[in-house]
Amino acid sequence: MANVIVSGASRGIGLELVRAHLAAGDQVHALARDPSSPALAALQSEANGRLAIHQADVASDDSISAAAAATGNEPVDIIYNVAGITGKTPAALEPGDWEGFDDSIEIMLKGPLRVLRAFLPRLGEGSKVINFSSQLAASTWPYGGYYGYVAAKSGLNRLMRSAALDLKDRGIVIGIIHPGYVQTDMGGPDADISPAESAASIIKLTREWPLERSGDFYKWNGEEHAW
Repeated sequence: MANVIVSGASRGIGLELVRAHLAAGDQVHALARDPSSPALAALQSEANGRLAIHQADVASDDSISAAAAATGNEPVDIIYNVAGITGKTPAALEPGDWEGFDDSIEIMLKGPLRVLRAFLPRLGEGSKVINFSSQLAASTWPYGGYYGYVAAKSGLNRLMRSAALDLKDRGIVIGIIHPGYVQTDMGGPDADISPAESAASIIKLTREWPLERSGDFYKWNGEEHAW
């Protein structure tokens, strides 16, 4: 039984990761900015004590530290850094919404690092930290716009590559994933794949991720993603 941490667990891919790991018999700690999610509560009622729900705002050092303390002191096998926002950005290169830009950085760049730092004392050989990036983070993305979002996600990729290099001697695997164009609140109903499809593929990829590929960027289906 794996001990699994999921941020952004109240909806979308995060919720499906919780659901799938519970179905596999794992212990799951769901971190959510709003822990009153009816969907999480329904899963908890059927989980036989294997799902704990914790209030956690990845934009706050204090909130993440408190959430990590509330999850106990057992070793952690998998962390999924899922929490994210689309972020408000100007449509073109005119003065825009710096507050929205800064929110993107706090939540999607600094947030995963906060989570990694908080749980690092409980990570060891074979632990895996999977960070949700985007195809928009790649230099190969052929469109403009999304300034706060792309700044956060591309920064996340390089930040986690650094973490992978620094933690490799400890046997900790750092993964970076584009989860696909998914039918979530962010992706919309016309996206390519369902949250359940994305989550199932990501779990398979996570379980098979070798240490020698720590810090690499993959698509949800196991294909390497060009940077």
